[in-house]
Amino acid sequence: MKVLVVGSGGREHALCRAFARDPRVDALVCAPGNAGTAALAEPRPLDVANPDAIADLAEKVDAELTVIGPEVPLVAGAADEVRARGLAVFGPSGAAARLEGSKAFAKQIMHAAGVPTAASRDHTEVEPALADLDTFGPPYVVKYDGLAAGKGVTVTEDRAAAVAAVRASLREPGDRVVLEEYLDGPEVSLFAVVTESGAILPLLPAQDHKRVGDGDTGPNTGGMGAYTPLPWASHGLSAEIVSTVIRPTVDEMARRGTPFTGLLYAGLALTTRGPRVVEFNVRFGDPEVQAILALLATPLTDVLTGRATPRFRSGAAITVVVAAHGYPQSPRLGDPIGGLATADALTGVDVLHAGTRQDADGRIVSAGGRVLSVTAIGSNLESARGSAYEAVSRISLAGAHYRTDIGDPSRMRHAADVRRADTAIGEDPTRPRNREKE
Repeated sequence: MKVLVVGSGGREHALCRAFARDPRVDALVCAPGNAGTAALAEPRPLDVANPDAIADLAEKVDAELTVIGPEVPLVAGAADEVRARGLAVFGPSGAAARLEGSKAFAKQIMHAAGVPTAASRDHTEVEPALADLDTFGPPYVVKYDGLAAGKGVTVTEDRAAAVAAVRASLREPGDRVVLEEYLDGPEVSLFAVVTESGAILPLLPAQDHKRVGDGDTGPNTGGMGAYTPLPWASHGLSAEIVSTVIRPTVDEMARRGTPFTGLLYAGLALTTRGPRVVEFNVRFGDPEVQAILALLATPLTDVLTGRATPRFRSGAAITVVVAAHGYPQSPRLGDPIGGLATADALTGVDVLHAGTRQDADGRIVSAGGRVLSVTAIGSNLESARGSAYEAVSRISLAGAHYRTDIGDPSRMRHAADVRRADTAIGEDPTRPRNREKE
């Protein structure tokens, strides 16, 4: 089988690694790819935001399966264009991708389906939105309705900052802003493959770390690391999320005539009232997928096409993101990266490229804010964590930074304590509890 992977980040390198292990895959293309995917897949130039260009490339390379990584082309209808050429594609239609493309639409679906989520209201005009701010805060949660490359959510105690976020979200005609209650508590990401027949195949739950600094300090990012499985989570958590969140959402989308197929990613907070949805995404999340796919034992093509239920290796996996100097505000590009081979040579370690490229001198240099996703597996999380940070220590990149507390046992003890309190102590259901992910 020939597979085309669309995208250029750590998620796409993780997908390529998984496809390279798949006995069904005998040819692999990654477009446009990066310096890491080039070692596994044929690179091709591609305007990822152009659905027609994606479909044209799928035809040109005779792809038997196209997997679209980023959200922008999915929301733009790239999967529809590929399907219109009679080719197999993993990803939702543009109409179904509105679950990520519009936060207000996602809320409508959740309310109609009875999916537990934060209370919210949306606005298209500044003054009514500002008048409504104090209904939900402080802390204030302000979300730009559309795609914003991870920068569309503001969570703050500062009312002036919330006002600025509302105004920034409503700059252009047609803009919409969503105001929500503040959520606090342990966070979980659950990915589920939704097949053409409507079957739901959940993957391992994971937890990511969004803030740039240790202890969840500093500005929000696209994700600084993740681990799986979650030793503090209840055994039936995935089944609970499928039954209360994923299945009702999929059924509601089908009822509306826009069936969802592909990858549905539920970002949740675990509250005293049970899991509450913070956001939906319609593609694999980065950096969670790097850790999840490292443990996948079933061939990836079998999972994505619904031929097999996903099985996972025992043990644990962790991903630590190495970021460029100045990330997330103004990442510096073009710095040479050293130590990649020695880090990747460690047992159980995969150094996955994200923002990298090969320069004219053949050097691997930084080409994005999140440069590398160092992923390690081990018999337990402590073992995996040790290998990941040993690999990170072997990498040289001027001005690079990373979090040192990904998978920290003390953070997991806190999460477990919160979950125990959640099951032991009832609270006023009108009081917001869960932390909002930005």
